[in-house]
Amino acid sequence: MKVIRLLLITLFLAQPLFSFAARVDTLEVHSPAMQRKIKAAVVLPSSYQKSRKPYPVLYLLHGGTGSYKDWLTKTPDKTLLHRMADEYNLIIVTPDGGPTSYYFDSPLDKTSQYETFITKELVQKIDDSYYTVRDRKGRVIAGLSMGGHGAMYLASRHPELYSAAGSMSGVMNINTATWKVPEEFAALRAQNFARLLGAPKDKANPYPEYTAVGRTEELKNSGLQLILDVGVDDFLIDTNRDLHQRLLANGTPHTYIERPGEHTWEYWGNALPYQVLFFHNVLKGNGTNVP
Repeated sequence: MKVIRLLLITLFLAQPLFSFAARVDTLEVHSPAMQRKIKAAVVLPSSYQKSRKPYPVLYLLHGGTGSYKDWLTKTPDKTLLHRMADEYNLIIVTPDGGPTSYYFDSPLDKTSQYETFITKELVQKIDDSYYTVRDRKGRVIAGLSMGGHGAMYLASRHPELYSAAGSMSGVMNINTATWKVPEEFAALRAQNFARLLGAPKDKANPYPEYTAVGRTEELKNSGLQLILDVGVDDFLIDTNRDLHQRLLANGTPHTYIERPGEHTWEYWGNALPYQVLFFHNVLKGNGTNVP
């Protein structure tokens, strides 16, 4: 009897922790640009239900062959986004970016217009549906691998939307010859870029306007606060070091981190809290964080 009573008391005391945990909404967002609905998950901090203050938003992008669910289902700690949202009073949006879109608008494939979707259609939907800071001072973007490329590319193209951008193991150069991968995989991804962007005019420097290393002047002039994070054993480390050196050369302020790790969810699960802390400090400096 005492054991049962103790169990009931424990459950009663624990109930508020479960009742006020971060909640996840799943949205289907109509994309006029692609003429279809695209899913996105929205992680709302527990404080959101009790407050009508505008909340800052982190747009968090997934990697290649992934989906909007990845950040919620593939990290070693499945509560990671919930904890980050609660700890920093931050709305986190994880949109679907297709398997190999790299988050730009394809001039050839009208079903792959993810720049328009992320920067126009999704931002508008989130701002219309939730209490958000409707200003670049309260909006940041980050991602892993393909999503790291997407974050840097989209932020450099739309600095009026974001105050900071982050990359974790990002594809900082879409020239697959710079990746430490098997030839078959590099060729497959090169074919994907040719399908989306057309045959490259210069094989040594394909699609410079569509890749982070080709947009260093835009990053310099954007006013963005930047953080790049990559594991020392990652097959994309050379592309990250290249971007880091280019940003140093043109005087672009940024934070660059190399840590032990590979291109894995274990690494990204460890990297995300550092990036969210970085964004929190940016948002706090902008006066848009929710205390």
